[in-house]
Amino acid sequence: MNDFFKLPFSFNIENLLKDFNICNQTTFIPHFNTNNYSGKWNSISLRSLNGDSTNIYAHKTENATYKNCKILKNCTYFQYIIDQFHCDKEAIRLLNLAPNSKIKSHKDDSLSYEDGFFRIHIPIKTNSKVLFHINNKPLQMLAGEVWYANFNLLHKVENLGKTDRVHLVMDCVRNEWSDELFKKAGYNFSTETNKSVNKETLLRTIEELKILDTDTSKALILSLERQLNSCKNQ
Repeated sequence: MNDFFKLPFSFNIENLLKDFNICNQTTFIPHFNTNNYSGKWNSISLRSLNGDSTNIYAHKTENATYKNCKILKNCTYFQYIIDQFHCDKEAIRLLNLAPNSKIKSHKDDSLSYEDGFFRIHIPIKTNSKVLFHINNKPLQMLAGEVWYANFNLLHKVENLGKTDRVHLVMDCVRNEWSDELFKKAGYNFSTETNKSVNKETLLRTIEELKILDTDTSKALILSLERQLNSCKNQ
């Protein structure tokens, strides 16, 4: 169940397309990881490390400060969507996979919920011939839906249709609000328990993370405290 699941949101397709069309007047940037795809896979940032919409990098960086891009000011519905997620956000991008294009099988690092982060996809444009697989399981995302997936797992996408596949992709930091959201969606927290972890090691790691006092360290602390509570209950 933790491979992927739909979150309890539904957004208006017409409004999504309206804001996308605003952004589409700006040149999209080819995805930087050229080894991972064939065809055309382009992107533009709504929130990036330096506030530049052409900076489409979305790597986890300690002490990084993400800023809203200027173009987001013109996208009132995207702003509304972002505000529905009561947690810190990192990179927020529009990703466009063109017809007859493929994202090859690959894994991403530190993009499972238990890592303290979560990436969500909100389809804006799609078609019935978009084939998405994660952990060898097919996943069909419809426009306006909201999906979480564990991108630490092997995943791939093919657009065999005649129209673009455009997603709003948000990288978020886990917190208590998101824990409640994921719980309602059916996330299985018990799989995060690592019974082999030493309690003293957990406590020492938590204290070291508290010194950092960053959004990233706070998210990791929540995950480690959950492991610690599991150890206490054993």
